[in-house]
Amino acid sequence: MNTVKIRNVEIGSGIPKICVPIVEVTRAGILSSAADIMRIGADVVEWRADWYEDIFDFSKAEETLKELRKVLGETPLLFTFRTAKEGGEKQVPADTYAELNIKAAETGYVDLIDVEIFTGDEAVKRVVKTAHGHGVKVIASNHDFQKTPEKEEIVSRLCRMQALGADIPKIAVMPRNKKDVLTLLAATEEMVSVHADRPIITMSMAGAGVISRLCGEVFGSALTFGSAGKASAPGQMKAEDLRTVLELLHNNL
Repeated sequence: MNTVKIRNVEIGSGIPKICVPIVEVTRAGILSSAADIMRIGADVVEWRADWYEDIFDFSKAEETLKELRKVLGETPLLFTFRTAKEGGEKQVPADTYAELNIKAAETGYVDLIDVEIFTGDEAVKRVVKTAHGHGVKVIASNHDFQKTPEKEEIVSRLCRMQALGADIPKIAVMPRNKKDVLTLLAATEEMVSVHADRPIITMSMAGAGVISRLCGEVFGSALTFGSAGKASAPGQMKAEDLRTVLELLHNNL
């Protein structure tokens, strides 16, 4: 299994890395949230740009990225515009979405970008190619807030992300019962043991799925999301609590 090295963080080895999202509307709020995260500690910081009020004025967005980079120092920055169809704040046409991710990758301020796999294969390939050309890693993602697909479908989607050149495939699903959580964990284990040659990220959302955010080192998910204030998805724990549990598990494996 290959790992993904970003600045001083190696995703895919040891304890699952913790990513903390910024979900703020204004530049001031974004920078304040980033400063708070730096005090708490995070392996990766995600800017959920779909929350930002000026995201479609890219000159303002780029300036915000520049200031955010200064606050974060050497902490890796993940740029994410989550579309409404996958649980985000705004909906945009596929070409606008692709261009936004490409522009973000070209700034030199971000280390990773998140591209939704169902944007379309050609758009995803274009984003991946541009990102890689600028030394930026790509997380390909899919979020199902309605259900948990069958194990075979989860594995199929993760394999598709891998085939399209993503550095880290990611899937998040909603459990309707406890068996759905087991389905997600079984799919994770199968993907890692049979198909994956790179790190993957998986999670089952909401309260029922919290266990999936904690046991990545056992089943194979290389990164998990914790909050430092506002959560970006249901079921996120506080980052400090998350780190405590991950370390306890690691020390006893």
